[in-house]
Amino acid sequence: MLELLGATAVIDSHGRRPREAGRDVEDAIGLVMLTSGSSADPKAVQLTWGALQASADMTQKALARNGAPVWFPCLPASHIGGLAVLLRAILSDAALLWDDVAGIENAPARGATHVAVVRAQLLRHDLSAYSTVLLGGARPPSALGANVVTTWGMTETGSGIVYDGYALSGVDVAEVAGELIVRSPTLFFSYRDSARPRVTGPDGINDWYPTGDAGSVDDGRVSVRGRLGYVINTGGEKLWPEDLETALSAIAGVRDVAVTSVDDPEWGHRVIALVVGDGRTLDGAISATATERIGPWAKPKEIRYVAAIPRTSNGKIKRNELKHLF
Repeated sequence: MLELLGATAVIDSHGRRPREAGRDVEDAIGLVMLTSGSSADPKAVQLTWGALQASADMTQKALARNGAPVWFPCLPASHIGGLAVLLRAILSDAALLWDDVAGIENAPARGATHVAVVRAQLLRHDLSAYSTVLLGGARPPSALGANVVTTWGMTETGSGIVYDGYALSGVDVAEVAGELIVRSPTLFFSYRDSARPRVTGPDGINDWYPTGDAGSVDDGRVSVRGRLGYVINTGGEKLWPEDLETALSAIAGVRDVAVTSVDDPEWGHRVIALVVGDGRTLDGAISATATERIGPWAKPKEIRYVAAIPRTSNGKIKRNELKHLF
């Protein structure tokens, strides 16, 4: 991680220790942060002070209702979603209410109005007392409370830029050849070791960022399907792992699930479901649900029961590690 970041120093309980292998950044760079590594090896992203300020201002404007929000920080600041909460207080007018993460349910009684969480936290805790709950990371569950705002974004976009399916003010999202591309004042400057990719948008300007996510934009509403690199082609049909995971996660006894594939000479890709279950054999329910909810091509050719699904700290499945489970 230190090599990828190009860190010039490490600060810990022993003080500040310089690193000779480190590399300085330009004055305009306010943050160097690693991507989550959920779909590929992590990359070091460089964000300018201007991008960080824009993110704080845009989200505050979108979420402020009756005065400045009071955030309860409970996500690791080593990921953009957690750090963005802190930056809203540092760079804008939000306040922070600190406590152990175990106090997440009681924080509203002490004045917290807003919280940013991932799917696992939303499912484990009663967050109904918050004015607003920002949900990021993995695909949201089908049933959401009225105070939950779903978000889409990434480290490269300086945190979430689409709330409840609509881009924040100042953000443009378009679809080109099935891929979502964005233009935003929050966009990163470059990777640590390479330039920022650019593509031509619908306006003819070559300054849009290709996100690598498949999706569509209809009358301003953004729909995200999943990572382009992980779509499964089986029997001539396309299957998005996220779609099948959403369907299978509703089965009683399925505690967690991930969908992947391997090459197959007959089908192109053979669908594999990795399931954390409750000890029962769920093969019949899994096959039936896949067929009913999506289609016969989505029925897993293999179902493997595992102890855990590898996930990042913000809840995303580490898809590049799934094949290590079999």
